[in-house]
Amino acid sequence: MPDYDLLVVGSANADLVIGVERRPAAGETVLGSGLVVHPGGKGANQAVAAARLGARTALLARVGDDAYGRLLLESQRAAGVDTAGVLVGGAPTGVALITVDPSGDNSIVVSPGANARLSPEDVRAAAALLASARVVSLQLEIPLDTVATVAEVVRTARGGDGVGEGGDGTDGGGDGTGEGGPRVVLNPSPPAPLPAEVLAVCDPLVVNEHEARFLLGDDPAGREEAPEAWAAALLARGPRSVVVTLGAAGALVADRDRTALVPSLPVKAVDTTGAGDAFTGALAWRLGLGEDLETAVRFAVRVGAAAVTRDGAQESFPTAEEVAAL
Repeated sequence: MPDYDLLVVGSANADLVIGVERRPAAGETVLGSGLVVHPGGKGANQAVAAARLGARTALLARVGDDAYGRLLLESQRAAGVDTAGVLVGGAPTGVALITVDPSGDNSIVVSPGANARLSPEDVRAAAALLASARVVSLQLEIPLDTVATVAEVVRTARGGDGVGEGGDGTDGGGDGTGEGGPRVVLNPSPPAPLPAEVLAVCDPLVVNEHEARFLLGDDPAGREEAPEAWAAALLARGPRSVVVTLGAAGALVADRDRTALVPSLPVKAVDTTGAGDAFTGALAWRLGLGEDLETAVRFAVRVGAAAVTRDGAQESFPTAEEVAAL
């Protein structure tokens, strides 16, 4: 039996959040209020989100030997995340500068810091940690070479090329049981071109509208307004399944057999920071429990809806009891 329901390989940042009446245009200065420092980073956020829900979670990341790094380690441990895989040193801890307007929408600029030092060698050295997880969740706030190395380690664990026997995506690990290597969930944020060998292990590839359009590039499907078209075009590029997050509208689930729209819950958004990470962390955990993709997404949209009703990223993530009460 795997030691962890979920291993998150990704970023850990200190989030410097400031409220603004409106986000500035190019060359414009606006006054803000209430600067607050929160533990964040897409990888650290997903790990906390899953652990708070009850998942056995570990994090493979890199932070600086500084106050922000200690803040991040403390927040992970407080949530119940195993931090044995968190490496310390090499560069200052990453920082995200976040502005939040009255509607709860945000704009984010990230200085990667130590996240940029999480290397392919670090991943290879942690091969036993990857093998001990049912699901591995990835994002792109760490080097793409490092993400590609995770895909390589997973393919090696499966004893194949990771594209699925007969193209149906049913090789080892596809059911989230950890047999033959972990299942891989990838949120390509911030978006970047993805190699075919990375796309081939994604089950699912989790994208929002902006990320979907970026990955599609000049594909005519990217100019359409229908998320079904984006999902179909992305599936043709190699992932086993695709989830398109649609904010308040919920999420679209697609694999080679079917497509389904999963609605969200009507809530008053206070701050959307980290909501996508809460969604992805919850989704990855439920897949690790053996749920089918649509069932896992139905749970994850409830987690994402709960997260937007509170300020901050990790501070806003709900417990399983709070999700059930929605």
